[in-house]
Amino acid sequence: MRCPFCGFSESKVVDSRSAEESNSIRRRRECLSCARRFTTYEMIEDLPLVVIKKDGRREIFERNKLLNGLLRACEKRPIPLETVEEIAGKVERQIRNTMEREVSSRRIGETVMELLKDIDQVAYVRFASVYRQFADIHNFMQELDSLMRAQKKSEG
Repeated sequence: MRCPFCGFSESKVVDSRSAEESNSIRRRRECLSCARRFTTYEMIEDLPLVVIKKDGRREIFERNKLLNGLLRACEKRPIPLETVEEIAGKVERQIRNTMEREVSSRRIGETVMELLKDIDQVAYVRFASVYRQFADIHNFMQELDSLMRAQKKSEG
């Protein structure tokens, strides 16, 4: 890394911090020649992740699509934006940590529902209703019954 002040090619790292939401690393450096300090940012290069949709189409994974779906499910609920962003981050990390280059939309949806169920049951049902495309009130009631049985088990 060249010093922006004197052009010397060697520096030492004084401080290093991760900026997870921007997927970069911020480093404070000190030039070994002129002793001036400067900041560099290193971007972490991600391999593209492909989502296989229900109809077989393939799309590049977009965190914003996941975040928008979560925001719609959590709309008018007492869930802080930070929590919604954490859920999106956990889902993305889980699917990227598998090191698979392709993931089904079904797997993403199930992961989201698993995390939402513990945070807010109304948001969970909203997300499930869109994700599972309930055909009628019967399917919707089955999901609610399942949720209520799980809640009773955890309480008793």
